Amino acid sequence: MEWTRRQLLVGLGLGALSTERAGVPAAGPGDLPDQGEKPATKARLDLTQFQPRSMLHVRETRVERSRFPVIDIHTHLGWAARERGGVARGEAMTFLVSPGEALKVMDSKNLRTLANLTGSYGKGLAESVRRFDRAHPGRFLTFTEPWWSRLNEPGYPAFQADELARAQEAGARGLKVTKTLGLYLREKISTGPLVKVDDPRLDPMWDACASLNMPVAIHVADPEAFFLPTDRFNERFEELNNHPDWSFYDRDFPSFAELLDAFYRVVAKHPRTQFIALHFGLDAENLASVSERLDRYKNVHVDLAARISELGRQPRAARAIFDRHQDRILFGTDAVPGGYDTPQQIFGERLYEIYYRFLETEDEYFDYAPAPVPPQGRWQIYGLGLPENILRKVYHDNAARLLGLEG
Repeated sequence: MEWTRRQLLVGLGLGALSTERAGVPAAGPGDLPDQGEKPATKARLDLTQFQPRSMLHVRETRVERSRFPVIDIHTHLGWAARERGGVARGEAMTFLVSPGEALKVMDSKNLRTLANLTGSYGKGLAESVRRFDRAHPGRFLTFTEPWWSRLNEPGYPAFQADELARAQEAGARGLKVTKTLGLYLREKISTGPLVKVDDPRLDPMWDACASLNMPVAIHVADPEAFFLPTDRFNERFEELNNHPDWSFYDRDFPSFAELLDAFYRVVAKHPRTQFIALHFGLDAENLASVSERLDRYKNVHVDLAARISELGRQPRAARAIFDRHQDRILFGTDAVPGGYDTPQQIFGERLYEIYYRFLETEDEYFDYAPAPVPPQGRWQIYGLGLPENILRKVYHDNAARLLGLEG
């Protein structure tokens, strides 16, 4: 049977319009919306003002003190007083907290020791050690940093290796390599091509760390999202939009994968050197890759610093890697004293309570930073509920062994 045009429209749900035009009565007034009602409108809200409150009724556990004494392997108690193009200039330091202020938080939260990674070099290092380590033995440890501003001086590779021995004699316990290497340091310090992470000029420095038993705490790549366009598909859009200078997309920056590959070439080339791949192996979004690297490279450790936001949103995978690599994971926060706009890093009691809650409880869906808006991404985290034997290692024993503090 052939359908008429009117029958076809009715079959498609368009009959009201078509039948009315064809002389067939349309629906009556009782079937239509009240013409006096105002149509509903969509609310508009600036994303920066969005602060949703969870409707979940879940357990909230406050962990005021850690179950075991803690070594925080990753803090920043001071910075270079002058820098240009991401490279420190000179030996002067700016300190962000007094030892007394830091100790107040430490004693409250069961923090035995803080490792101050950005302890500088030369006179700056000497001042850092005098101010913290020597004034309060056992409570603070200071790492030195490479003297990047002297890269172009004749004999730099040997100078930097020798400088590590002088730094250790001055009190340094390790070497901190920031993302200056790979993302800021250039052949002419602040201009020219970027210096690669696996530049052979640095081989004597890595070897010296092995000879001196100085672990290398290294950060060469930010989250993978920082190497992608800051657009509507980027889950870190708000963070990058607030800090546009944090983006390493485009320009002459290496890719995220290139930076990690270069770092692990260094690791493979220097098997006697102990590396701490900061921020959970520099790749907290890809725990399968981190676990595989830990299996392959026995001279690599990882810390938690500023990455419980990633670990806590994948709690089953995170718990599995803690179980498998429980001897190679270190407690760290990336804590920075002062009023900075990165709440996931502000040194204070609330920050440590969140880390303790993440590690010790099985609480669900809670904030990873003490802030009304999640600073790194709009999600919540889940606790791992680690057993005591793993907690003791992560909080203290792994770092104590690596730093030679077991006695």
